Amino acid sequence: MGTLIQNGIVVTAAGQQRADVLIEDELIVQVGAGIPAVEHQIVEATDLLVMPGGIDVHTHLDMPFGGTVSADDYRTGTIAAAVGGTTSVIDFALQSRGHTLREALDTWLAKSKDKACLDYSLHMAVTDLGTDGKSLSEMEEMVAEGISSFKLFMAYPNVLMIDDGLMFQVMQKAASINALCCIHAENGSAIDVVVAQYIAEGRTAPHFHAHSRSAKAEAEATHRAIALAEMTGCAVYIVHLSNEEALRELRHAQAHYSRALAETCTQYLVLSIEDQMPGKSWEEAKFVFTPPLREKRNQEPLWEALTDGSLSVVSTDHCPFRFADQKSLGKDDFTRIPNGGPGIENRLQILWHFGVNSGRLTPEKFVELCCTNPAKIFGMTQKGELKPGKDADVLLWDPNAEYTIQAATQCMATDYNMFEGWTVRGNASKVFSRGELVVDKGKWIGQTGRGRFIKRVANGGGTV
Repeated sequence: MGTLIQNGIVVTAAGQQRADVLIEDELIVQVGAGIPAVEHQIVEATDLLVMPGGIDVHTHLDMPFGGTVSADDYRTGTIAAAVGGTTSVIDFALQSRGHTLREALDTWLAKSKDKACLDYSLHMAVTDLGTDGKSLSEMEEMVAEGISSFKLFMAYPNVLMIDDGLMFQVMQKAASINALCCIHAENGSAIDVVVAQYIAEGRTAPHFHAHSRSAKAEAEATHRAIALAEMTGCAVYIVHLSNEEALRELRHAQAHYSRALAETCTQYLVLSIEDQMPGKSWEEAKFVFTPPLREKRNQEPLWEALTDGSLSVVSTDHCPFRFADQKSLGKDDFTRIPNGGPGIENRLQILWHFGVNSGRLTPEKFVELCCTNPAKIFGMTQKGELKPGKDADVLLWDPNAEYTIQAATQCMATDYNMFEGWTVRGNASKVFSRGELVVDKGKWIGQTGRGRFIKRVANGGGTV
């Protein structure tokens, strides 16, 4: 006996069709019209779209940062993701300087143990090569463990930032093992000079965070990261690309280097420095994240890049901190405000409402950006598609459901929402994770700790 999802419109990156989806033993076994209902549990999907579950490839759960720890742990974060229609996440294990990649992996697996409610994987952030370049040899061990992507920070000096030499060596190693390098592209050294000048001048309010981190600093680092990747033959993925100038550098590189990929995040598509950070109140600390919000004129080029394929994925960079007792650590100094914002629960709602409903994106492109491309790029061979043999991560999406976003009703463990009060049309109705119904009518009904670690293959960024 299986679960038969009947009479929905199946939407994939390739097209749409009215079809049924049969699930047995955690897997999709058949997709097609008129599948016999004999002995199966029936789920009626009339008026609903049936899509692969979303994959958020950029989250920070239970992460130490800025003197505190991100508000969502693996339980609350993955429940919030599921309620929003996401069925898999890729989080980050952060190597501490002086420590090994293995220690970082063990630390993050301990954080997720018995807490993760959805399937999850990890990127490994490399911040230190270690004695005799030990981290480079450990990269092979990480790939054997199913971690096929490595994060490098070009920002946050003295904490996470690495120099070009270290980055080049990691890229050389990644190229040799067909792994992917994910790059936080900002010129951290130049930014820190500007930040110090602002503080000395008494410009300490939250909106100066955004003004201190220029689009040109992101564009320069984007150019440099891809140039180094091309020198090594490494596949490179620019995370959270936020502005038109960085996009211009990306496109220039992509014209002659096919292994340069990038994502943007929900917030950069719909929020702006003019609307959210005009410099009028402490409330603007809610929007302190990095890269910062940009001028509104950057939004349409990002939407266009999603359409033409220059940008391959929409993620969240979900790094949540409560306003009352965490963002407040920087009340009189924006450099002390924990960087990050909550978004894992609302990614699909925002992208559907402002993308599909507005005509910027087709439903097929929505699936490509949120489900299929993430799986292909990051080597998640069992995820991202509605095909026989794939994991039965299935989203039933109601394109007509209206929902008002409110912190009071969200599952994320923050006391605010970046999209507070916005009414969107399009929302998750039912969510299946490996064939198990875990969300029904907006409510989490699954079991804590049911999520499994996803071993990913090293495929050099896949083919998109």
